[in-house]
Amino acid sequence: MADARPEPDLLEQACSVYRGVVTDPAHFAALAGPLVDLARQAHEHEAQVVALRAQAWAERSTYANRNAKDLLDEAARIARRHHLDARLGEVLTSRSAVNLELGRIPAARRDLDRATHLLNGEASAELLLQQAVLLHNVGRLSEAAALYARVLADAATTAATRAKVANNLALIDVVDGRLDAAFEHLEVAAVAAQTSGPAARAFVAQTSGWVAVQAGRIGEGLTRFDEAAMLYVDAGLPLAEHYVEYVDALVDLRLLPEAVATSRRAVAALDGADVPLMAAEARLRLARLALLSGDPDRAADVACGAAAMFRAQHRPAWAAQADVLAAIARGQQTPVTPTDLTLLRRAAGVLDSRHLTAPAVEAHLAAGRAAVALQRPAVALKHLDVAWELARTAPVLPRLNGRVAAALAAGLRGQGAAVLRHCRAGLADLAVHRSSFGSAELRALASGHGSELGRIALGLARRSGRPAQVLEWMELTRAAALVAVDPQPVDGQDDHLAALRSAHAELNRTREAGEPEPEALRVRVLELERQARRATWSQHSAAPRPADAESVPVLRTALAGRVLVEYARLDGSLFATVLDSRRTRLVDLGPVEKAEQETAALLFALRRLAAPATDRSAALARSGADLALRRLRELLVDPLRLPAAVEHVVVPSSSLWRVPWSALFDGPVSLSPSAAQWARTSRPSAVAPGDKTVLVAGPGLPGAVHEVEALRALHPGATVLVPPDSRVDQVMAALAGADLVHLACHCTLRADNPAFSALQLADGPLSVHEIDLRGLAPRRVVLAACDSAADVAYEGGEMLGFVSALLARGTTGLVASVVPVPDLDAVPLMRSLHEQLGQGVPVGAALHAARSAIDRQDPRSFVSWCAFTAVGAG
Repeated sequence: MADARPEPDLLEQACSVYRGVVTDPAHFAALAGPLVDLARQAHEHEAQVVALRAQAWAERSTYANRNAKDLLDEAARIARRHHLDARLGEVLTSRSAVNLELGRIPAARRDLDRATHLLNGEASAELLLQQAVLLHNVGRLSEAAALYARVLADAATTAATRAKVANNLALIDVVDGRLDAAFEHLEVAAVAAQTSGPAARAFVAQTSGWVAVQAGRIGEGLTRFDEAAMLYVDAGLPLAEHYVEYVDALVDLRLLPEAVATSRRAVAALDGADVPLMAAEARLRLARLALLSGDPDRAADVACGAAAMFRAQHRPAWAAQADVLAAIARGQQTPVTPTDLTLLRRAAGVLDSRHLTAPAVEAHLAAGRAAVALQRPAVALKHLDVAWELARTAPVLPRLNGRVAAALAAGLRGQGAAVLRHCRAGLADLAVHRSSFGSAELRALASGHGSELGRIALGLARRSGRPAQVLEWMELTRAAALVAVDPQPVDGQDDHLAALRSAHAELNRTREAGEPEPEALRVRVLELERQARRATWSQHSAAPRPADAESVPVLRTALAGRVLVEYARLDGSLFATVLDSRRTRLVDLGPVEKAEQETAALLFALRRLAAPATDRSAALARSGADLALRRLRELLVDPLRLPAAVEHVVVPSSSLWRVPWSALFDGPVSLSPSAAQWARTSRPSAVAPGDKTVLVAGPGLPGAVHEVEALRALHPGATVLVPPDSRVDQVMAALAGADLVHLACHCTLRADNPAFSALQLADGPLSVHEIDLRGLAPRRVVLAACDSAADVAYEGGEMLGFVSALLARGTTGLVASVVPVPDLDAVPLMRSLHEQLGQGVPVGAALHAARSAIDRQDPRSFVSWCAFTAVGAG
């Protein structure tokens, strides 16, 4: 016989606390335990069952799922003993959620099956929701979506449940490529979440961020992720789930160091928690990051571990994704085997059956590649064709994978024109995606998504032997991120940059005093840099303008008699196209490794010459530099049979950007990240050039003030800023609208974070990040600073540094150094250079004339002769 009904106050309290724990665990969790004790003491069994359920849900919200299961087991025993069938059904529904997170899928199913026979009426929406969640997590998305839709259509469904259901439907919509539907469901979820407590608001903000990133609305997505993190904390929820989903956004942005750090935080948080379900997903992401970071051995190991976890959890779709990743990683280390192909084909079938578009595209593409490697073209074509068909309507990044598959399939069929068509279309998609970013860093990183399409097309063009086509694809695969975008203000940017500058200045004072760097100060600087970068990641370009490659006739007109030499590497080989006034030529130059080795040897010798310890060390360094220069000419210039009497425009491959190109040619030379970029710098500006000249000396360089004073005589009306007046704000104000700027400063090169390479001014650094953020673009700039031309290369032929930032904003001509230079010894070169620039001579010819007067027998003058490079046509 069932117990008599309990006192309503205690039962109502228990029900109220349960609802509160579900929606706001931070505020209600502490109430559940005492309520259990009260109900137990009062022998009010129904209230005790409900209170135990509330206490269990509070434990679940902090990932203490084993504790939660113990509490729910106790609640189930009490409910059975006292024939509380409806309450038992509710307990089993909750326990199924806990078993799911513990990775016990069969147990979760059994609980739901038992609950189905016990629950009806108002509680049925919660049961249907949990059934849908289980199906969702095992990859049966269409069945899950049908159940979610039933719950959403029920007018009796509570706001909290509506928020969860609409939120989860948005996730399925994205997987199915229905982005508009995803945003519509998120609107429904957001409305319901407003009256459902902070937990629901946190989950919806998190999903909104993920969906926005998948839709290419990066700025919005990152902003929502930041909001979600704060909401998670406010709701008292652990951040591990936030970390796991944020990793996906960081990977899509190719912010791999940040993604690795976030993924490790997620794994660390989850390894100590009772959520094997989420822990396995975090490990899969860590495996993908290892693969993207160039560690296939670790990627294969972690992916195999994740696959084993997924199989133990009865999650075949997730296991299939891990299998695909493991096979791709193994294929980068050892030859593909028939076993690998069988595994990939089986995984692709599983992912197809679950309608998981992006993972299925990846699986079919991997299976197609494996079949090609095993010389099974019919099998390869089948999988590559399926990959493209699935990807046609997918978001941009899976669609790029589909374009790769389509290009490979066209290549197998011998359809060269189709190969190039797919590569061109894919790169055009990527250009639109990339140009929406307000951050130069993100634009440069995004180009890596198109690197394989570029390699496929460039390889086909090279095999065709048609130089003009090769040049076109060289251009389509480099410096596309240097499209000018309108800088948008970032809230609080002035205060933030001032704080960063102050911290850097404090760090520099510590270094100058010879004292150890305080760890807390270094951490503060890094955190301020991280915050500054993150602020720009959320920017959208106000007027995105994807860059197009220039045609050969247009380039020839812009060159006006100059000769263009553009270098590229492919599969370890180096080649160049040469464009002059009459024809275009293609020249093979052998292994790129030789040129890279000689470049490293030359840069090392020049650094030694800049500050030789003894006459003997100077002689040895000079001998090494001369040898490296001679070998570089033999490798990079002599095979091209170039005319000596004309100016040359050189577009290096990214690994050869730091070659001292001026020292390899007998005539004037100007560099550019791409021929199209050089052509843009050659065109007349819409704004008539003024005559404003700005001369700036930074601190800590004995020759900087002397250099600026020597140049003042050549520019009588110049704005001159020397320490202590050469402060960042004053310098930036002076640079705005300037025709010619000379900056004699220390330069700090940050290969780890090139956006924060910086010129040292009187009150702190002026970074690449700040130049880009403020849109500073004097018409011509002389960076008389060490390593100021040493931009950092990114995958996809992109560069980031002072040169690329200034060119992207509209500077037409620069002179900068690829190595450290002795400041006092550079004064004669700088004076001669400015005499030429003052007469309107373009930077390439001006630098060549200035260099011709240098005494190359003097070791330090020889360094200046080699180090400075002209960039652009201005």
